[in-house]
Amino acid sequence: MDPSSWRYWLPLPPEYSTHAAQVDYLIKFVHVLMAVLFVGWGIYFVFCLIKFRQRPGHKAIYEPVKAKIAKVAEISVIVVEAFMLIGLSMPVWAFYKNELPNRAEALEVRVTAEQFAWNFHYPGKDGVFGRTDPKFIDNFGNAIGLDPNDPHGKDDVYTLNELHVPVNKPVILDISSKDVIHSFTVNVLRVKQDAIPGMRIPIHFVATHAGQFDISCAQLCGLGHYRMRGMISVDSPQDYEKWMAEQVASRQGGKQ
Repeated sequence: MDPSSWRYWLPLPPEYSTHAAQVDYLIKFVHVLMAVLFVGWGIYFVFCLIKFRQRPGHKAIYEPVKAKIAKVAEISVIVVEAFMLIGLSMPVWAFYKNELPNRAEALEVRVTAEQFAWNFHYPGKDGVFGRTDPKFIDNFGNAIGLDPNDPHGKDDVYTLNELHVPVNKPVILDISSKDVIHSFTVNVLRVKQDAIPGMRIPIHFVATHAGQFDISCAQLCGLGHYRMRGMISVDSPQDYEKWMAEQVASRQGGKQ
């Protein structure tokens, strides 16, 4: 779907991951509840303005009014909100954050944010990430600080602002930051996670539609925040393998 299309933005972006429907259900449920509360309290407010307006023959009473209807309404709102939090939101969030797919069967990518770019680190064919250290970071092709002497890093792949994943395959992103707090966000996948310096936080998803989609930063991370944009390409398995082979060949040819 063309991101410039109004259907991309209203009412919600397309659901292009397996967990997106659950997230959207919670969003819609909350909005419906808030609409009901808004209309209900609005009607009550107008009723009070009319019934208790100043007029001849009526005198204000300053003692609290004991009304069962008000108590029932307040308790009902508390029960519904507790159900939303404990019965709906927490289970979905716990599954999303704690029930990671088997790392042996998933694609793992390390995402390192910085002002103002996204760095993506793939482990290569051996499936083992090369050692990284801040002392190896430079601006000439090693923004992730990959140790050039570590044999596990010889086949690793590094990309800037360009993330490729295969469609219908579990993906685990381990997210961190070099400098300030950023927020890795892909709206169509319903993926959002703060990138915090000194922490590596995993998130996971299974993309269900091929295509190219925006990666944005949802935290105000500095003067260049507006240009911290990346692109995620959800490829067919064949296209992903072809792209990865090209990246490995480029790395072995002395290019980054």
